[in-house]
Amino acid sequence: MTTTTIIVLVLIGLIAGMLSGLIGIGGGVIIVPCLVYFLAFTQKDAQGTSLGLLMLPVGVLGVMQYYKMGHVDYKLIGILAIGFVLGSFLGSKLALTISDGNLKKIFAVIMILIACKILFFDKPKKDKTNLAPATTPTINTKT
Repeated sequence: MTTTTIIVLVLIGLIAGMLSGLIGIGGGVIIVPCLVYFLAFTQKDAQGTSLGLLMLPVGVLGVMQYYKMGHVDYKLIGILAIGFVLGSFLGSKLALTISDGNLKKIFAVIMILIACKILFFDKPKKDKTNLAPATTPTINTKT
């Protein structure tokens, strides 16, 4: 794992933690798209990693399913957790200084930006678990 990847993971965790503390969002809304767009994760790898971050106790069964299929990397989850813990502390402190009305507006703008990114700028990725072989071998039965 490169130093750049580690820094990006910590920053994603920090941002997700801050937004979680600030407006109550994080995993599916922040971490998953960030892993897909900034680190080229597949959707399933990103979802498995996000669930792994929040694994105990509520997501353990979901994480187990993603792990069985190879979509969870616990090293990445540990690095994300470092940023998430600090970010959630900072985000919650900030949220307590902002009015409810302004927090709702911040939440709405973030949701709109994410939705626009997904709707208009998302490029399809191949699902590594559902790829068929390029060619099917044929058996010559004529002798």
